[in-house]
Amino acid sequence: MAHAVQQLKSGDAVYYVVNQKIEPTNICVLSCKFCDFAVKQGTPQAYEMTIEEILSKLNSDVHEVHITGGLHPDWPWEYYVGMVRDIKKAFPQIDVKAFTAVEIDFFHKKFKMPIEEVLRQLYDVGLRTMPGGGAEVFSERVRKLLFNQKIGAKTWFEVHKTAHKLGIPSNSTLLYGHVETYEERVIHMMKLREAQDETGGFLSFIPLAFQPGETGIKPKNEFTSAIEDLKTIAISRLMLDNFPHIKAYWVMLTEEVASVALNFGADDMDGTVGGEKIAHDAGAISPMAMAKDKLIKIINDAGKIPVERDVYYNALNVNTDHVIGKIPYLNSVPFYKYFEQRQFKMLPIAPRRMGVLSQKGQIDAGLFSLMDYFAQEETLETMDYCIASRDQVKSVILFSKEGWQGLNEKKIGIIDDTATSVWLLQVLLEKKYGVKAQFIRMHAGINDYSQFDAVLLIGDEALKANKSGFTGFDITYDLAKEWYDWQKIPFVFAVWANKKSLPVELKLELSTIIQQSLERGKLELDIIGTLHAKSLHLTSEEAGDFLRGFNYHLGEREKEALQVFKKLIEEVEVSL
Repeated sequence: MAHAVQQLKSGDAVYYVVNQKIEPTNICVLSCKFCDFAVKQGTPQAYEMTIEEILSKLNSDVHEVHITGGLHPDWPWEYYVGMVRDIKKAFPQIDVKAFTAVEIDFFHKKFKMPIEEVLRQLYDVGLRTMPGGGAEVFSERVRKLLFNQKIGAKTWFEVHKTAHKLGIPSNSTLLYGHVETYEERVIHMMKLREAQDETGGFLSFIPLAFQPGETGIKPKNEFTSAIEDLKTIAISRLMLDNFPHIKAYWVMLTEEVASVALNFGADDMDGTVGGEKIAHDAGAISPMAMAKDKLIKIINDAGKIPVERDVYYNALNVNTDHVIGKIPYLNSVPFYKYFEQRQFKMLPIAPRRMGVLSQKGQIDAGLFSLMDYFAQEETLETMDYCIASRDQVKSVILFSKEGWQGLNEKKIGIIDDTATSVWLLQVLLEKKYGVKAQFIRMHAGINDYSQFDAVLLIGDEALKANKSGFTGFDITYDLAKEWYDWQKIPFVFAVWANKKSLPVELKLELSTIIQQSLERGKLELDIIGTLHAKSLHLTSEEAGDFLRGFNYHLGEREKEALQVFKKLIEEVEVSL
């Protein structure tokens, strides 16, 4: 069941990152029973890293640096701010994932700053995401037994919810296999699920198997069994249905169990994790680092697609052949519900990111954003299928505080997924209404939207917001309807295309698969989108009505619409 849920969310993709773990010090003011890493000042094992030493552990191949460590009693605030600032200055390509909620709360108390101000200052110098450590188990009973000096659930959630409000997504964890009960594990997941419903800011959930080491804590077994680990991952995937990703953290699970976990609901193996010490000081038996090539081989051997990612789970590279890109929105379900993959592998990916991978030659075919097809016409050829509006579409929506004329010189937030809709908005603003606005990219679901005068959402995010309302934005514009009222022709948002270099037999096979899948899907529009629609709080009837608002064949009117739009975009310059 967990594997089926994972397939719906991420297809055949398994993510990894080229990352480096930095633990600046093991000196800590706390004395948690389960920790074999922390020591007190003056002990022989104590160490403190300078910023120069931290920088020496990074290089141009690294995409993520993961920073956590002890709570040092003497370091000044400027050390932490300077660390993040200097990393970004020396290595602009590296995303900084740093400081657990425990550390943020420590900074808040030690330096007498509100939690929001601590996070804001770190964000301003380059912090982009936060790890999920410090959660342990959201049980007061366990906290009093094992880490009574450490923050509990209330403070942990306060820190993470504040981060999400500021546009800093984060991760979450569960430390299991010590003295907690199964009931406490489930309650832990339920609390995370409720928080995700509220903020949408969690990227992944990482079950962490307890490593007893020399802590003196005596669980039933010295280490959790592989069966226990796999069950925990599978239940996590089913319970946390609103979390995008479940991680099989190979450092604690071992490579072998992490590989099996890719068929038990997990879709992320973390990364190369050079420099990790906390788990290994506690007795983790995995190797200290895993080379990128070995990670790729493990994922390929599991029959999956190795996808190198950044901290936001944007795909950077795909390391296998015969990959089909899948737009993971409700409007594309008719193409994919009954898609027989055969020798192809499926990669759900946002439209703009699919275009980036296609430019690198790493996608064989897919439902491409129209703008990406225009940019790659020399290497891509269209098939007979598309996603085109008939009139309104309800999933490309501008939520605004102002009428069209009132948006002149105003700030419009643009969801990070879009490649074509932002150009459609630009054309409508300039050519239909004579208005110029400033566009700013954002990450959906975790932003302080109050800074914008209007917000453009697409796909499922737009459907959810259109259904429930978008606080602070009283005016809504369906861009497809705006286009149709103006031009009296459909708008084509995406076209099926394949690489011109793809062998003829593969092109024919793919065309047959799409045709058969679409024909069956169109007969069942009220049924096929039901499961997907539930996550958007839509009924099956509403999903069916929505899907009937599209045309899926690239006919003469759609081809005419392509040329009209292409001419218009040549006359504007997108301000993003």
